[in-house]
Amino acid sequence: MGVAINELIVKREISIDELSGKIMVVDGPLWMYQFLSSIRQPDGSLLSDSKGNVTSHLIGLSSRVPKLMEKNIKLAFCFDGKVPDLKKQERERRKEVKIAAERRYEEAVKKKDIEDMKKYAARTTRLTKEMIDEAKRLLEALGIPVIDAPSEAEAQASNIVKNKDAFAVATSDADVLMFGATRLVRNLNIAGKRKKTNKLVYETVKPEIVDLAENLNTWGIDNEQLIVLSMLVGTDYNIGGIKGIGPKNALKLVKKYDSKFDELFREVKWDENFSYPWTEVFGLIKDIPVIDDYKLEWKDVDKEKLFKILVDEHNFSEERVNHTMDKLVEKKEEKKQTGLSQFF
Repeated sequence: MGVAINELIVKREISIDELSGKIMVVDGPLWMYQFLSSIRQPDGSLLSDSKGNVTSHLIGLSSRVPKLMEKNIKLAFCFDGKVPDLKKQERERRKEVKIAAERRYEEAVKKKDIEDMKKYAARTTRLTKEMIDEAKRLLEALGIPVIDAPSEAEAQASNIVKNKDAFAVATSDADVLMFGATRLVRNLNIAGKRKKTNKLVYETVKPEIVDLAENLNTWGIDNEQLIVLSMLVGTDYNIGGIKGIGPKNALKLVKKYDSKFDELFREVKWDENFSYPWTEVFGLIKDIPVIDDYKLEWKDVDKEKLFKILVDEHNFSEERVNHTMDKLVEKKEEKKQTGLSQFF
């Protein structure tokens, strides 16, 4: 879902080239959902190989990741661990949305309504364990480090950036600010386009950078107040937030009460909106489990593994995979030559 504070966020457009040489930590599940939602047939159905296995996620990864690597951007991917108990309600909500969309999709199929088929198919996206495992194998074949979070991938990605082991989290969700990421970069995509929500239609976009310190200074609040602001408008752990409170009003309330959070939540009648105390959500967000003993180690591309996954297992074009490999090797050689030239 993501925290709905976009209208408050201060951001600036940047070019992909400004990120050259930087380490970017990716919220893996979010990118996977993006690929599964957008890389589809004209009727909205997912792309698959000759055996009927879904390949939309692999097509997205094998296209976007090497192109970013060519731009000398170092990627690391985080994936989810144990789902917090408070998020199970949000999981159920998403499941119900998908079931409803599947019914509408079936109705559209019967009517041969292509537009509705496209619209509702994108809402039925499911990310399976098999897809995640395949994605990890592909990333490792590309030499990309993969980190398994003890809990939320975006919280772990935020922790890596907070520890100054990476420049920013690559995500479209503002949740990472709530988890303490010092920077996030949106629209990290060479293609310069993004699928519109629930539609197979694209819009032109440019990368944007969001700086946590700049935003906190602009809003006049601290990290803990940002967590409270997020809770007022709604997080994955308290869906919908407090009825009738939008981002601007939430900011006013947070500044009015300063650190008197108990008084604030009494005024907005938290207990009438949720069956659990506000402290439970606050504590989860502030102290969500993360690890510090992760390894950020980039290796050479394993051509043999790459071919096995893409060509042998999923019928990808051998020519396309070779082309991708050639481009990566070419860029690596260019980088070596550039480095050597400094000594002459």
